[in-house]
Amino acid sequence: MMANLPFNYNVYTKKGKIYVVVDYRDENGNRKKKWLKTGLDKDAKKKEVNIVTEQIVTDFYNTIALDKRIQIKDETTTTVPVATVNMPSAKETSGLIKLIDFMDKWLEYKKSKVAKLTHQCYAGGVRDAKEFFGDNDLYLQDVKPLDIQEYYNSIIKRGCKNSTLKNRHLCMHNLFEYAVKLDLIPYNPTSRVERPKAEKHEATFYSKSELDELFKTFKDDRIELIVHIAAYYGLRRSEIIGLQWDSINFEQKTISIRRKVITYIDENGHSKTICEENLKTQATRRTLPLIPHIEKMLLKKKQSQEHFRKLLRGGYCNDYLNYICTDDFGVLIKPEYVTAHFKKVVDKNRLRHLRFHDLRHTCASLLLSQHIPLKSIQDWLGHANFETTANIYSHLDFSSRIESADKIANVLGEAESSFYEPAQIPKRENRGRKPKKTASTENVSA
Repeated sequence: MMANLPFNYNVYTKKGKIYVVVDYRDENGNRKKKWLKTGLDKDAKKKEVNIVTEQIVTDFYNTIALDKRIQIKDETTTTVPVATVNMPSAKETSGLIKLIDFMDKWLEYKKSKVAKLTHQCYAGGVRDAKEFFGDNDLYLQDVKPLDIQEYYNSIIKRGCKNSTLKNRHLCMHNLFEYAVKLDLIPYNPTSRVERPKAEKHEATFYSKSELDELFKTFKDDRIELIVHIAAYYGLRRSEIIGLQWDSINFEQKTISIRRKVITYIDENGHSKTICEENLKTQATRRTLPLIPHIEKMLLKKKQSQEHFRKLLRGGYCNDYLNYICTDDFGVLIKPEYVTAHFKKVVDKNRLRHLRFHDLRHTCASLLLSQHIPLKSIQDWLGHANFETTANIYSHLDFSSRIESADKIANVLGEAESSFYEPAQIPKRENRGRKPKKTASTENVSA
């Protein structure tokens, strides 16, 4: 029912047929109902019902309402001329909603349901989709799989990576899935479009000698401790910066990952850095043994912070006293600075190209080289499931294949087989033909 119409209406099913029932008051204020036939059976599709309903409502307004002074149904007795009532469009009377309007509603709904970075990714997807669908005046209920496919094709034509296309697909899939949940559409159109495949990223990692060279390069650097923690523990950038002193237990020799620091863009386009304690999965929250080398570096960092706090006094920032990864002025080191500075130092010293996140891969590769099972590496890195670990690192686990080769050789032994013997040249069959005469055969016969 639409509040800006001078009457109310509902759709009912009676004896297997669908009717539109209009509820209105005449010029004398008397309430009346009128049952209008749609000509549709109860099994008719929702979209077809909507189309017929909007036509019936429009016809009723034009043929009946315009001939009388209809009273708006409320507590007042004042009658309002129909000419002063704004008639909604046919689409609006059928309960349809524009796609771009629904995108805003969905984005607002997701705001409290997902992490800030995930919401930021969704917001980027909505902005991109609005640029494509905005001029089409398309309604949510009218979106077809072909519309989605054309949108994906436009992303490919712009030269975007497959990973971008995958992110846009995830955004659109979630959006339409929410519409299905609200019973606004019968099915998710993205489910009928071929799902884009993300490009496989080949993990880059350093060898032990390259890692030693990297440590020398970052000696006394502002992010030296961050680089060492990333290499020894394989922690994510956000997890390292999120470490606070209560995460370190020097007595029990443990380090706990329970927070992360992220930078995101708010609604006003401003960059904000915040600490989140609600980590994505339970596997991300983990407690690991405190490696002696890292323990020494942490104790040195603690002494350094106390020294500069006393030295600078009022010039020392007191906002991040509990955090480990701060500069000499007590300011928290930002995630984006770590990535940019790491690349700058690696390039300047002409080291082999390595992203900061690749230190996580380096840690995993070194663990594999020491015959640590993938299941243990999953626990160490904080992957939510084993499949993620296996997909990224199984190709590096050559030691397990050597072990498998040794075991199969022990089981089958050194059995001899003609399969491995040099191939014998097969003799040619006569097949009833007489051999050609040669000089030697002629002499023998003679």
